[in-house]
Amino acid sequence: MKKLVSLLMVLVLAACILPGAFAEEQEGYPAVVEGIDFGGKTLYISPFYAQDPRSEDPDEDQQAQYDYWDWIMSTYNVNVVYEQVGTWGDNQLPEIQNFLSKGDTNELRMFIVPSGFVGNPIANGWYADWKNNELIDWSDENFNKVDVDFMTKGDKIYGISIQSSSEPRACVFFNKKLLEDAGINWEEIYDMQKDGTWTWEAFEKLVAQMHKDNDADGVIDIYGVTGAFSDLQINAVFANGGSFFDFDENGKLVITAGSDNVSEALTWTADLWKAYGRAQNWPDEEWNFFVDIFKSGKAAFCIHQTYGGFNEKTDFTDMQDPWGCVAIPKGPRGDKYISVVNDNIAVVPSIYDEKTTRDIEYIYYLWTHTAPGVDDDEAWIGKKYEICRGDTRAVDETYAMLRDPEHAVMDKSTYLGDANTVLGTNDYGNYLWGALWSTPAALLEGVTPAWEGMCAVFNGDLTQEDFNKQMEEKKAADAAAAEAAAAEEAAAAEEKPAE
Repeated sequence: MKKLVSLLMVLVLAACILPGAFAEEQEGYPAVVEGIDFGGKTLYISPFYAQDPRSEDPDEDQQAQYDYWDWIMSTYNVNVVYEQVGTWGDNQLPEIQNFLSKGDTNELRMFIVPSGFVGNPIANGWYADWKNNELIDWSDENFNKVDVDFMTKGDKIYGISIQSSSEPRACVFFNKKLLEDAGINWEEIYDMQKDGTWTWEAFEKLVAQMHKDNDADGVIDIYGVTGAFSDLQINAVFANGGSFFDFDENGKLVITAGSDNVSEALTWTADLWKAYGRAQNWPDEEWNFFVDIFKSGKAAFCIHQTYGGFNEKTDFTDMQDPWGCVAIPKGPRGDKYISVVNDNIAVVPSIYDEKTTRDIEYIYYLWTHTAPGVDDDEAWIGKKYEICRGDTRAVDETYAMLRDPEHAVMDKSTYLGDANTVLGTNDYGNYLWGALWSTPAALLEGVTPAWEGMCAVFNGDLTQEDFNKQMEEKKAADAAAAEAAAAEEAAAAEEKPAE
């Protein structure tokens, strides 16, 4: 029985604990560790999202969880409170930095951060190490090994996730009605996924078949595919056995985007999108333009995050046509379906002494386990069957499969910043979208100086200030070169004899 509580389900708890009100050992509960006494202080756990309060009418399992949390607080004389700090990524990081700058060790606080924003803090020593905490059982099956590996640099672990499975992310939604109208049995898409033949080739064949100009007026009535193009690109790279960055034999983060696996994926996704894709009309449409396109039956397939369909009251909740969902198809060099995940990571600021750090980490380790005796193996299902309108295959075969750690991948480009910034549009190029008008090799050549500098900063071989200076010098040199080339071209035009 797995004993975990999803971070998204952890409840706000602010109970006053009297100093010295220690609990007794209880059957099935963890053994009491002597020497941990927070003196009645409050430990704030600060995610970037809001938490719900305790239920006023808890069921048996909820009450068991509340009792367990009360026991932890009483046993270790601590008041645990969830308090949101900041919002997504860039908004939360300044708040964490401000907390570090204050250096107030009397305020006990830890943070829950998106994995896409951990690189710079790790490189700059913001977070404390968990690895040497002798109170934590590192063989515990509740650890998300993918997340722990991602947060490991050298001989330190800078953050953890106590949820053994990751939340699946990008996937392929399909409109069942449109497929049926075209004479396509959508059950066969699930069959292909199940028997391992759901590949780029199979996907492209269906996309091409569904791309239609019904009245031959030159205007596409139903697009083969829409969605988040960058999600398709990133996931296709990993589904083809590639990666953008990885560690070398010396433990240094290096560029790996020059492989044939990556080039093949970027070329395939660009060709697919140019031929059959409904892209964003920039800047007139928002980034999530594709939600309405897919919901209104103007595209047969949609690349989107799982939350858009499987969560309550979200993007496809009120879609009239029934939909299905499968994984991003495998590339010719890939051997399994993947989900490039972006889990939430628990971190402790590096301002506390060794014992305080150890004790904070241990309380969180205990807190995020399910109460003994509560079986939550299927808690992740929630209302998904109902949301999917009875499509059990979407839940049992797609979502369940992508929850398996075997299929979860962390994109190491997020060590350098948000993936959409590092790989997408930034001051150094437009690596992903650029595949629509350039070659992967040319795009890589353009971003390599910046990526090498960013890796050097993460690896501790270059300061952020020196990197910024290098980039400013490069911009100035590029601008001067462009100006000189333009002047030379203009001079050549003047010297050319009139016809």
